[in-house]
This record gives sequence, C-alpha cells and structure tokens, in this order.
Amino acid sequence: MATTVDPSRSSSSTSTEQQQDAALLALLRHLQAMDYRFVTPTPATHARVVARPERRVARSLADVLGWSLSFERGTIDPAIFQWLDDAAMLVRDDDSGLWKSRVRVSSLRERLFLHSAYPTEAEDAVFFGPDSYRFGNLIAAEFDAAPCPPHARLVDIGAGAGVGAIIAAGLCPEADIVMTDINPKALRFARINAAAAGVRVDMVQGEGLAGVENGIDIAFANPPYIVDDGGRAYRDGGGMHGGEVAVEMTSAAVARLAPRGRFILYTGSAIIDGDDRLRTTLANMVRAMDCTLRYHEIDPDVFGEELDGKAYRHVDRIAVVAAVITRR
Repeated sequence: MATTVDPSRSSSSTSTEQQQDAALLALLRHLQAMDYRFVTPTPATHARVVARPERRVARSLADVLGWSLSFERGTIDPAIFQWLDDAAMLVRDDDSGLWKSRVRVSSLRERLFLHSAYPTEAEDAVFFGPDSYRFGNLIAAEFDAAPCPPHARLVDIGAGAGVGAIIAAGLCPEADIVMTDINPKALRFARINAAAAGVRVDMVQGEGLAGVENGIDIAFANPPYIVDDGGRAYRDGGGMHGGEVAVEMTSAAVARLAPRGRFILYTGSAIIDGDDRLRTTLANMVRAMDCTLRYHEIDPDVFGEELDGKAYRHVDRIAVVAAVITRR
C-alpha cells in the first residue's frame, strides 16, 4: 500500500520547503474547518468578473483566495495571512501597498484544492476549473456504476492538483493510488491537497506512465485538449486540434491495464463538419487492442472563444467527452 502523504516529511524537500508546505497544509485544514467554499469558473468568465470596477480590490476571503484580487492586509484573518506569508505565497505591490495571493483554493465534492492564482500564464501553472468538476463527477459516476475492486491499483495520469486521485480515494479507500505529473509544482500542490483530504497516495514525477511499475486496474486522466500558442504543457493538447495528447495517454494506459481493467478518459474533441475524429481514432485503437469502448459527449460546446484562433478556423465546436475503455 502507498503511504500517507505528509508534506513536512518529503525526503526531496529542503527544510524551508517543508515549512512552507506545512503552512499551506495548515491553511487548507483551517479553511476546511470554517467551511470555505469557492467554485472556480473558466478563465474567460474569471476575466469578465474581475474586470468589473467594483471588483478591483478584495472585500472577502473568496475575493483573495478565489478571484485572486489584490487586498489590504486587514481584509483577511491574520492567521490566514500568516500561513500564506510563511508559505511564500504572497506578493506585494510597492506602489499601492496591496497584497496578492499566489495560490487559489477551490472546493469540489467536499474537498479543497490548492492551485495557481489567476491568471494561469506560467509554464508550471497548476490549473483547476470547470473541467476539474466534470472530471471528478465522471470518476464518481463510473465508480458508482462499476465499483472499484478491493485493493485495486489506481493511477491518476497527469494528476495536476490531484482531483482524480483524491475523488477516487474517497470512493475506494483500500486502493493503492499513484499520481503522476511532469510538473513538480503540480505534484507539490497535489501532495498537500491529498494530505488535507487524508488520502493515501504515492507520487511519481514524469511524463505519462514513466516510472509507474506493475499493472493497473483503473487509470484515469484529464489531459489538456486545447491548442495553446504558448505550448504550455498544462494546456496544450498537441495535434488533432488538441486531441493528440489524449490519444497518446490512451495508448500508454490501455497497454498497461490488467484483465478487465479500465481507463477513464475525460478530454475535449474538436468537431469538424459533424465528424469526431478523436472518437474514430480511439475506436480503431481499442479494437486492435481487444478492448471495449464507451464514449459520449458530456458537454457539446465549451471554450467557444478558441474558435477565433487560426488552429480552429475549420472547427465547428469543441465538445467535452468521456471515453471509458475496458480490457476484455
């Protein structure tokens, strides 16, 4: 079994990093105790809300830790300010004297998740948004329809903030769970989020399933599916109008599945002239690998603003889809 994650005892961390992570963990536990809630919208919605004149300076804790607004020190509880400061997660504008948090905290299915502050423009940004909610709901629905076997081995590929693994752990507490991600900051935040949730996990830094040993009973992934001009790893889905990363993850995951194992994929697909190329590609792949495929659209139209870009000039819409692949 994996061991309980404790950010204060990470062997790869320095003493300073351990203290900073312990401060973030204390912050999350405090927010849980006070029943903090914030639902993170899309970046486009976020931009519209914070552009309103009355939203320029924070007036509440949700403004600080949800909307990423600048704030006066007295706006939030001194203990919360201190934990953020101890974690080196505060920046101050010298001209205005206002502070800003470098992290956000969002709520999902009674759990709290640390992730990057808005706007998520950095190469190592840890993204969380509407896809995170739909991904968590998909995992819950799949586990409800076909419960996790006792002592199963689960892998969250490209875990990001750890949504998949943490939701799955609550539904399958006896499972051996592994999170993977190429981004060390994502694994750091996921480790703290897991600790706050009391979730038992192992973590592997690397691309895809590199470094993950043995067979897999259930794998799940929420890969990026938008063509990103900046090539940011957390957002760029590569070729096939953003579907390439999903195809590569599927190929790697299905090859590692144990008999009757499942791969739960949440991603997006560009629909062109009514054709879903991702669906066709996955169907051909699993047929050759002696697996079955269940596939459906969760949301027929998301990120419509992306259609203004050159990469999407022939695309009708971007659909959010679920693909569940089961080895015979």
